[in-house]
Amino acid sequence: MAGLVTMALIARFLSPVEQGFYYTFGSLVAIQIVFELGFSYVVLQMASHEKAHLTISADYEITGDPVALSRLASVIQKSLRWYSVAAVCLFSVLLPVGFRFFSTSQAGVSNSVWKFPWCAAVCAVVLTFQIDPLLSFLEGCGYVTQVARLRFMQSVVGSILAWSALVIGHGLFAPAMMLFGMAGTALVWLSRRWVLLKTLIRHHPGPHRIRWMAEVWSFQWRIAISWLCGYFLFQLFNPVLFRFWGPVAAGQMGMSLSMANAVQAVAVSWVSTKSAPFGSLIALKKFHDLDHLFFRAVKQAVGVSLLGSAALWLICLYLHIHGTAFGHRILGPTAFGLLLLTTILNVITFAQALYLRAHKEEKFLLNSVVGALCVCATTIILGRLYGAIGMIAGYFTITILGIAWTTAIFSKYRRLWHQDVQEKAL
Repeated sequence: MAGLVTMALIARFLSPVEQGFYYTFGSLVAIQIVFELGFSYVVLQMASHEKAHLTISADYEITGDPVALSRLASVIQKSLRWYSVAAVCLFSVLLPVGFRFFSTSQAGVSNSVWKFPWCAAVCAVVLTFQIDPLLSFLEGCGYVTQVARLRFMQSVVGSILAWSALVIGHGLFAPAMMLFGMAGTALVWLSRRWVLLKTLIRHHPGPHRIRWMAEVWSFQWRIAISWLCGYFLFQLFNPVLFRFWGPVAAGQMGMSLSMANAVQAVAVSWVSTKSAPFGSLIALKKFHDLDHLFFRAVKQAVGVSLLGSAALWLICLYLHIHGTAFGHRILGPTAFGLLLLTTILNVITFAQALYLRAHKEEKFLLNSVVGALCVCATTIILGRLYGAIGMIAGYFTITILGIAWTTAIFSKYRRLWHQDVQEKAL
């Protein structure tokens, strides 16, 4: 709902050119994936597997297996060290990359219009980047509901600040205000749980610390490459259109992607919020409960994506038939319809990947690399020649082929892993 209000305010208070800058800002700051290296997801899964053998009381006292406690402490300590270094690297790279990209693009806009908003956006994304591992860690520790409430409050506070920037005529600062609002809300929330975090940060893991290179890296580097490929799958459209077709075309794509991504985000929440429980059930070898929870969540997620996509496409069709001003801010019905169909397929692939990764395995690495290379090629070639409709047609075709591949892999390893454990138990 907040996203719909944001899009309405963008259409009302930003010019088509400014809209292109707004959404391209978002695509460029997403390059943080390169520095994140899949750590947040790995942290969540590692924490959930160790927390399965521990109990955390209401006043944050930890009891249970001392080995699991040491390993849990090791998870947060290593993640904090990594994110501190990565945040410096992120700032050092992202700021000049943005300056180079926007200053050399044929946007027909004075540099003074975007320079300060871009600097603010980079500072904000670096701040949120450092907070994310703490939220992932606590979610892995079982605070799923609490983190979900926090993310809701982050959305509320961030959206209000972004809307304020749009209304008062400083719309390009809206991305930064959104991120600063989310970071501030998270810091307040974390301060109330600092007792738990401080206990774990100060705990000496001793010989039971996690040996990251031996135990985790073989899983993490695959996650990192998959996430990096995700950047080229989901974030390359706006910069390519901005470069070859100008900010107006990028703005249409950006708003359409924002609508599609909103549907996807709502739909996959039925699955993603159960990531920590999946890890705990796997650690306890309760595979029947795992499958029951997973497939019920997948049905709900696909149903929500179907209903949401149908509603958005009908709205798009209505806006274009009646020639409304807002209709010119988004893609046409054909391109938007293909984009929404691709979104529905992505929900299924996301769920399959999350299920396999909950086993601390990454089996979609080759799929991600091949898919990213193909989408990158079609986006640049078809996008340069035919614009948005060309790149989305290529994206949809590759996704159709890819889902058959991922489903075969998902079925194979689900059967193989659970069968092996059951046979050993017998």
